[in-house]
Amino acid sequence: MNFLNRLIMLVISLLLLVVPVLLLLVALGFIAPQLAEQYTGYSVVVDFIGGLSLASVGPQARIIAAVIGVLVVLVALLLIMRELTFGRVIARNTIVDDSPGAETLITASAVRALSEGAAREMGAEAPSISLAEGKPAYGIRCGIEVPSSSNYTELAARVRENIRKALENQNVKVKDVEVTIRKVAS
Repeated sequence: MNFLNRLIMLVISLLLLVVPVLLLLVALGFIAPQLAEQYTGYSVVVDFIGGLSLASVGPQARIIAAVIGVLVVLVALLLIMRELTFGRVIARNTIVDDSPGAETLITASAVRALSEGAAREMGAEAPSISLAEGKPAYGIRCGIEVPSSSNYTELAARVRENIRKALENQNVKVKDVEVTIRKVAS
């Protein structure tokens, strides 16, 4: 997603979060309708919400309004969290071959599947891969479960090297592979 798309999604998600909260505060009487009108200009909506009272709304309408409000807030939070990356750039796609006429692109999900397969090949159980995009190479974090009879450090080192080798065989540039043992498989 380019910058403009990300900016538009961020603005929409913030509006989906701010507008319902503002309207709810007006409806509950925490903010005067005239103050909200002064800053937003939504006089029709503010007048309608300002004229509502909790006594005039039935219990079914309250439940429906609450469910819709919660859903809107959850969608807004989901959109915000999707667009914000905290500390590291989420990997999307990478170019494997950029020669003219033979450009090859590999998706992040393919890199993740290849890494999981390489970890399982070495005896790791339930690998989970997260990718961070570093220019120009991937940073790979792999969490694994190990069989109780294994040498943990040896298995982690083998998994690390096999992931690196499997990706480099496919011309995927790898900056760093970090393997973490999450737990011992039973």
